[in-house]
Amino acid sequence: MLRIVVPLVLSLLLCGTVAAEPLHGIAMHGEPALPPDYKHFPYVNPDVKKGGKITYGVVGTFDNLNPFILKSMRTTARGMWDPEYGNLVYDSLMQRSRDEPFTLYGLLAETVEWDEARSFIQFNLNPKAKWSDGQPVTPEDVMFTFDLLRDKGLPRYSIPLKTVAKMEKAGEYSVRLTFNDEANRETPLILGLFPVLPKHALDPETFDRTSLTPPVGSGPYKVKTIKPGESITYERDPNYWGKDIPAKIGTDNYDQITVQYFLQDTSLFEAFKKGDVDLYPEGNPGHWANAYDFPAATSGAVIKDVFTPKLPSGMFGFVFNTRRPIFADPKVREGLSLVFDFEWANKNLYSGAYKRTQSFWQNSELSSFGIPASAAELALLGPIKDKIAPAILDGTYKLPVTDSSGRDRNVLKQAVDLLKRGGYTIQGGKMADASGHQLAFEIMTQNADQEKLAIAYQRSLQTIGITVSIRTVDDSQYQSRTNSRDYDMIIKAYVSTLSPGIEQVGRWSSAVRAKEGNDTFAGANDPDLDTLIDHLLRVRSTEEFTAAVRAYDRLLLSGHYVLPLYHIGQQWVARSKRIGHPDTMPLYGYQLPVWWDASVQ
Repeated sequence: MLRIVVPLVLSLLLCGTVAAEPLHGIAMHGEPALPPDYKHFPYVNPDVKKGGKITYGVVGTFDNLNPFILKSMRTTARGMWDPEYGNLVYDSLMQRSRDEPFTLYGLLAETVEWDEARSFIQFNLNPKAKWSDGQPVTPEDVMFTFDLLRDKGLPRYSIPLKTVAKMEKAGEYSVRLTFNDEANRETPLILGLFPVLPKHALDPETFDRTSLTPPVGSGPYKVKTIKPGESITYERDPNYWGKDIPAKIGTDNYDQITVQYFLQDTSLFEAFKKGDVDLYPEGNPGHWANAYDFPAATSGAVIKDVFTPKLPSGMFGFVFNTRRPIFADPKVREGLSLVFDFEWANKNLYSGAYKRTQSFWQNSELSSFGIPASAAELALLGPIKDKIAPAILDGTYKLPVTDSSGRDRNVLKQAVDLLKRGGYTIQGGKMADASGHQLAFEIMTQNADQEKLAIAYQRSLQTIGITVSIRTVDDSQYQSRTNSRDYDMIIKAYVSTLSPGIEQVGRWSSAVRAKEGNDTFAGANDPDLDTLIDHLLRVRSTEEFTAAVRAYDRLLLSGHYVLPLYHIGQQWVARSKRIGHPDTMPLYGYQLPVWWDASVQ
């Protein structure tokens, strides 16, 4: 009898049919910080009086209200499904806490269930969840959405959904997803952040076409008015189903939210100065120091806030498109990286405000900068460690510090030596290959600030016989050319989090290198990067995760895909005095969805 019972129990455990305990929250590593009876997130004002309005300003245009499809992915109206302004029209299954590295709490899904191996996840919907037309949100909606996004959605949705082996209704309000071997430990959390779309209000045949028809959503706002390319206004849904659940207390505080579009940042700032826009996130230290002498700022009607989040630096820099033959050799990329004189640019363009970025996760425990590889890292790397520069491996690597002249001879000599190893030498004053073809490329920029950086770089490259052209294009052309990978070099920011995961596939995996709709701007094609991405997605403990990210950081740095520029370590926001925010700031910095109109308090 015992021989029958034991295999049966094991079988039940393996197939996941043993009842799992419903959970109020799930974390990538460890346990959620907030208990099951938590009342609200720690960074909100739970007593805020809702009402009033806010106007945001953005540079660009829009011709679409569907944020989930490839077509017009760069010109979808802001606010529909928005990491900065909030998901105004659609709710996700779960809500991310911005005060923890990667933890989700219940939203459309009141609770979830999974096993220790994370071989499945079951979303148990809140019975109170409703669409804006009054219809209930159902398990059929979830399954419809996942089928639709798998077949017609952006890669960020379709790729994770390919890991689902089986999807089934598991009760009146429940959906269970069972994963295949392509899934990893982050997969259930990624799917928890997915939207749910209304089966009764969408036509799958036309889903992948752009549309300006206001949709049926489950979120706190509905589309009020649309002026294509100019503005979109949202109004609070008075019947929003989720206004009293803990993850939504203290959020979505305005009665009306408007997003205004501008052709240039200078026009946006002028609108802010006049009071037509209520908020201006600042990224330029010179502008932050010198541009706020207009009447509203000097009178106190405009307030300048400085926030210091506990975030890694990320990586902002010139990105080499390694699909171009001239950038295929990492020694060439390394040599070209040395030519940029950060000290000159920081002194002459930014009044010394910036720090040089040396790691994708600088200022956090995940960074490899200044830290020798541990035994755990070396074991994880195995033979891959031979591809990593010894100085990066032992933690002594640091980008050279110049004399800030723009033509430091010692540093330029190092660059020339590296370029020689990549097949280029100076011939008749020109840096050329063995066939006599000069090393030349174009830097595509988006705005005047990027153009200044490019000009500084151009000037230094000219000193060693490299010709660079600079082309500043409008937003629509920039998005079109980046989507089609039609560029030599661009300037990009790679935002880093304390829980890097599946987004690294979209940035650095060779599997998506040739696809549109992702962030593979450098076009990396390295199976060892793929291996390390897989490692960081599969590790279980915090210690293993730290070792995996550091090892991955070292290989990225050794590949010289990005010429690292700088970071500031602060967030700057100018706002109308009428706009208020909580005193408590979460781990990830300020959160606009929890701000409010102080005039109604």
